[in-house]
Amino acid sequence: MKKVFLLLLFGVSLSLLYAQHEEQTYYPVDDPLVKAKLDEWQDMKFGLLMHWGAYAQWGIVESWSICPEDYGWCQRKKEGTPNTYFEYVKAYENLQTTFNPTGFEPERWAQAARDAGMKYLVFTTKHHDGFCMFDSKYTDYKITGAKTPFSEHPRANVTQEIFDAFRAEGLWAGAYFSKPDWHSDDYWWPYFPPRDRNVNYDPAAYPERWERFVQYTHNQIMELLTDYGKVDILWLDGGWVQKSGKDDLQQYYTRQMAGLETGFQKSSMVNQDIRMDELAQKARQQQPGLIVVDRAVEGPNQNYLTPENRVPERALPYPWESCIIAGGGWSYSPNATYMSGHEAVHLLIDIVCKGGNLLYNIAPSPAGTWDEDAYRLLREIGDWMDVNSEAIYATRAVAPYATGKISYTRKKDSNTIYAIYRAAETETTLPAHIQIDDFVPVEGSNVYLLGHDEPLKWTRNGTGFSIAIPRALRQKPPGKFAWSIKFEAEL
Repeated sequence: MKKVFLLLLFGVSLSLLYAQHEEQTYYPVDDPLVKAKLDEWQDMKFGLLMHWGAYAQWGIVESWSICPEDYGWCQRKKEGTPNTYFEYVKAYENLQTTFNPTGFEPERWAQAARDAGMKYLVFTTKHHDGFCMFDSKYTDYKITGAKTPFSEHPRANVTQEIFDAFRAEGLWAGAYFSKPDWHSDDYWWPYFPPRDRNVNYDPAAYPERWERFVQYTHNQIMELLTDYGKVDILWLDGGWVQKSGKDDLQQYYTRQMAGLETGFQKSSMVNQDIRMDELAQKARQQQPGLIVVDRAVEGPNQNYLTPENRVPERALPYPWESCIIAGGGWSYSPNATYMSGHEAVHLLIDIVCKGGNLLYNIAPSPAGTWDEDAYRLLREIGDWMDVNSEAIYATRAVAPYATGKISYTRKKDSNTIYAIYRAAETETTLPAHIQIDDFVPVEGSNVYLLGHDEPLKWTRNGTGFSIAIPRALRQKPPGKFAWSIKFEAEL
């Protein structure tokens, strides 16, 4: 019975996790600069997420193996590491002393991302383990720290190098930053053992210690926004670090032991207030128009929502982005299997037709390189985008979004519709006729297939219309995976 209860609790926990990233109330943006930037971000549709840290050396999940929670992604599975918790944490943190990614090649990453059609980057400047991938003056636990071999390299400040390389290719720079910091003595105070992902002392009982952590967090974020050039997105993770109406840590743990509180809760009973309103205001004084994404925290500092490793079943009526693993895990996995180009293109279409953006995760290796299969995947996406990007960029969702094998997008502020025919994996030629039942073109207007200059013949029938595809075009269509038909619709 206990096992069944735990399984049910886990299912409820997953539902809560999904709800954090999809079902929350959205607070519209008021700041006109942020509003304009958010609209531009919605035009971009496709970005790159990179999880990278010293943990890449073990090929394990990022940070979570040092979290004392009994979930699969927290298990300490790396062979040859200590079994006891504190010895394991020591070995994990010693990864700093062997991290030396001398194959680091951000320019190649940036060029591949640009060629794939990506428009923005979100890079993990600091994950929950607290190891900084930038030259923070507030900690020695960093890639530029004296204990890290790579600190002697002229490009040791990898966040600066990555941001510069991607901006040079025309992409936006976004900083992922973890609000919890499990290395900080002011978050996981060594006086107490950590019990879960949360702060391990009561901030209300030790306000001076908590204030030190708040200042530490603010200082590091302001470093990133002051010393690293133009930053377009501040992407904050660790949604359990938020303001709450109650402060009682003991009551939280009592409820947790009773199965009434889990690490997934949208708002724990522990008040972990880092004064986000104040932080967002300071951040925008330094970076006007900055998009702030306080993930899973309902309120004005979550400028867009972020369903994780999944695509919502329906269109969502606010700005949103699915962050999806391209291959392996969020962090580097040896011998990772990547999506096919067919899978990736159809994923992008599914997200865009529902009004979202795709943030596609690729994880660098311990050497600072990408797998060649990741480059292959991006080339296949780029080849498709070279023909069809018009049906992706600067579009918005339009009902009914998708019918059968056809997905729809609408060019922003117009009646231009793109009907994207999603080919089956074995389908390499176009059909003789494509039937569209949800729209009809404006009388007398032209219908085009992207990648083909001549208009196609079409006839109206019932509530829709049929498009005739010439034999030569059927046998040699422009590209593969999916084909986009463009027309001005009667809306």
